[in-house]
Amino acid sequence: MSPRETPEHALSRLGLSDVRPPEPIGRFVHGVRAHDFFYVSGTYGTAKDADGNDHLPISGKLGRDLDVGQGYESARLVAINLLAMARAELGSLDVVERVVRLAGYVNAGPEFTQAPAVLDGASDLLIDVFGPERGTHARIALYQQGLPRDAPLAAELTLLLRNGS
Repeated sequence: MSPRETPEHALSRLGLSDVRPPEPIGRFVHGVRAHDFFYVSGTYGTAKDADGNDHLPISGKLGRDLDVGQGYESARLVAINLLAMARAELGSLDVVERVVRLAGYVNAGPEFTQAPAVLDGASDLLIDVFGPERGTHARIALYQQGLPRDAPLAAELTLLLRNGS
């Protein structure tokens, strides 16, 4: 992202301006605003099929079924979904002052120790969209024994909104 590029322009440049958010798989909303913060609900690396239904293009457990590169790509899909969810609720990502925190949950076998490298797929996309000053964030990468739908990972996001947005 160049200094003058907005997050919405970055999405367009990356070919992500038309991405629709995934459907919630439970009783929750895509995100909730509390004062100047926006909390994006957890999601997986789903994509829309030709009929508009959500599916997991990458599934399995890291270290057993998938390698770090496949996990990285899944994490990128997760970040795309997180941004689509935020955008659906906020109307535009241009109201985001900064990405505050990314929490990732990696579905991994007992010997897999590279969750941070997997979650870099999401972090790198957030920095591409918001730039290094606004997109670099606090982060935690946790290990899970399993996730619904055999998803490789799930993540949630906290955003700081501009005053008055």
